[in-house]
Amino acid sequence: MSVAIEHMSTEESDFISSQLPSVTLAGIRVHRIDMATALRLIRQFVQSEKPHMVVTADSSMVVLAQKDYDLRKIIEEADLITPDSFGILLGARLMGKPIKERVSGADLSVEICRMAASDGFSIFLLGGEPGIADEAASRVEEMFPGLVIAGTHHGYFERDQEPEVVRRIKASGAKVLLVGMGIPRQENFIHRYLGELGVCVAMGVGGTLDVLSGRVKRAPEWMQRHGLEWLYRVLKNPRKISKVATLPRFLLLVLLEKLRPRAVAN
Repeated sequence: MSVAIEHMSTEESDFISSQLPSVTLAGIRVHRIDMATALRLIRQFVQSEKPHMVVTADSSMVVLAQKDYDLRKIIEEADLITPDSFGILLGARLMGKPIKERVSGADLSVEICRMAASDGFSIFLLGGEPGIADEAASRVEEMFPGLVIAGTHHGYFERDQEPEVVRRIKASGAKVLLVGMGIPRQENFIHRYLGELGVCVAMGVGGTLDVLSGRVKRAPEWMQRHGLEWLYRVLKNPRKISKVATLPRFLLLVLLEKLRPRAVAN
């Protein structure tokens, strides 16, 4: 399915996002889009002046959503769900609905910064340890001349401090909010306050701010292209093994879903 969104009106953005081609993996819908389509749609979200939530879904999120029903509901209500991992691509292939490429939170964040510098809208960075968001802001502003990071805030705050964080984000005037606080906390925060943040796009980006700050290095490009970024992460940080270990369970869930209609038919 091809969706023409380059010149669509702002009133059409919500309709178009619901009409994007998708695949259901273990009960979770993921849009079958590439980076270019994601960016065109995000540009329309920004121009719409209405709040939109973007979810970058990987296999660990799908597995978590099997028991976290709040997270499942949040994903269902998101305006855009991108394929954020090799596992998602593999699952889509198993379901007979292949996806062209990964649209990861890290890559999408960089491209949104590039777009913001070109289009003239600002971004707020939320998450990471104290200092991480500030370092990330400095690096991306240097990387993309003209980019304005309207504000930053670390991710180490309690629930009763959330209203003040929300106030700061809204006061910044940012159009896009990138939240790096881990699944599902970042999704819960965005969903809870989406209508109060004053942004047009809010997206959970996991550990992306650590990467943008320069404190964490991404896998070499050849490993990213071949779906081996997970291996690089485990080698660099063995504590990541628990997240990677969800992949076999994810694939099993997808296979069971694929076989279920046949079982009913027989």
